[in-house]
Amino acid sequence: MKLLIIGGTIFLGRALVDAALERGHEVTLFNRGRSSPGAIPGAETVIGDRDTDLDRLRGRRWDAVIDTCGYLPRQVALSTAALRQSADHYCFISTISVYPVAGPPNRDESSSVLALEDDSIEAVTEESYGPLKVRCEQVVQDAFPHAAFIIRSGLIVGPRDPTNRFTYWVTRAARGGDAIAPPARQPVQFIDARDLAAFILLGTEARLAGVYNVTGPAERMSFGQLLPIAREALGSGVRFHHVSDDFLRRQGVAEFMGLPLWLNRDAAESFMTFNIEKARAAGLSFRPLAQTINDTCEWARTLTDDVSKPADLAPERERALLEAWNL
Repeated sequence: MKLLIIGGTIFLGRALVDAALERGHEVTLFNRGRSSPGAIPGAETVIGDRDTDLDRLRGRRWDAVIDTCGYLPRQVALSTAALRQSADHYCFISTISVYPVAGPPNRDESSSVLALEDDSIEAVTEESYGPLKVRCEQVVQDAFPHAAFIIRSGLIVGPRDPTNRFTYWVTRAARGGDAIAPPARQPVQFIDARDLAAFILLGTEARLAGVYNVTGPAERMSFGQLLPIAREALGSGVRFHHVSDDFLRRQGVAEFMGLPLWLNRDAAESFMTFNIEKARAAGLSFRPLAQTINDTCEWARTLTDDVSKPADLAPERERALLEAWNL
């Protein structure tokens, strides 16, 4: 296939490029050339801004477009208008964040989504991110009514993850010693970027259309199940101490980023339990979790100490929490 990937240099985008080239596809990237200015061997890169330079794609044709970095409906409208006659299929990478945090467990693709109250909003914030993605989805579906493949991705993990949300638990397990952890019963959902990329390409090759929740693992998992797998995979002697939601709140620990992936019980039960049966029936599969953990650990070891870690629990903060927990 001839594929046009909008973006394609950061995390999921790079996993898509690597997988597409491995599968023998002809890949063209369209991006600003800022995140990874060097050429990717085997792929063509067209440098341009999706706001102003879509004419650089004029006169070309691709079998499919994969849009990894559409955040604003206006920008996505420009892209779909420019490419409507240039491609037969449009895959848009959306997010589980289109759903309200509060909701019942096991929500599927028919569940209610957030609404954008003001179409003039273009600032991407914690509050606007989900509603903006909903409108982006609608723009793609309007432009490609029978060929819009919408991926509502859950938390993406693995090598090259810039957020440190999952990577924190891998590196913390590798470090050993006593460690603070969320309640053992808290559910967690995530997907290796390489497994997500494989499903996106599978669906693009098959010309799938419609909306798909895409996260993992295959079966429901809790922190109490995840962390022993990390400990065993890394051969670590780490001792995880699962504390309560109330304790973490009293200590002023921020949810999700302050102690990575921790959510209060109600939020976790609704936002870490999405139904993925539609995607699994369409071919979504998962590599062994131990492989994701080991590969993530190897990649993390290549990072320098000055790399930004948006999600983190500093060692000195953890020691204070352990003391407060009477350890």
